[in-house]
Formats: sequence, C-alpha cells, structure tokens
Amino acid sequence: MSTPKFKPFDVRPNLARGEEPFDLIRARVDALQPGQGVTIIAPFMPAPLIELLKSEGFESTLERRPDGAWAVNFWRT
Repeated sequence: MSTPKFKPFDVRPNLARGEEPFDLIRARVDALQPGQGVTIIAPFMPAPLIELLKSEGFESTLERRPDGAWAVNFWRT
C-alpha cells in the first residue's frame, strides 16, 4: 500500500480562541477517502484523540515539532 497523502489541520488557533476543535477534527477524519490522511497540529499531545481514533481502526504516528507543537498523522489501513 502506498503512503497516504496527509492534509494538515492546525488546531492551535482554535484552542487559542477557547474553541474546542473536536467537531472540526471529526469532520475531517470522517471525510477521509482511501489513501488520504490528516495531520493534526496541536500544542499538546492529543492522547484522548489518539486512543479514540485507534479504537475506530485508525493508525497514527506522532512527532514533536521544532516549535514545540505535536503533529499527529491519522489514516485508515
């Protein structure tokens, strides 16, 4: 299988405004087609999100970015 094409979604501006970005993340995840993924960029490691999506059959990888944020890739296998 080829590597998914990831679209970034930076939730830091939403969080800075005091907005909960889960519904926006959910919409992006639900819209993924085969071969697509989403990269969530957050100021903290979104462990509950990782566990939730893992339970729904998503794979994930994460990395700490040089700016201190976390980037988490989600995709279905």
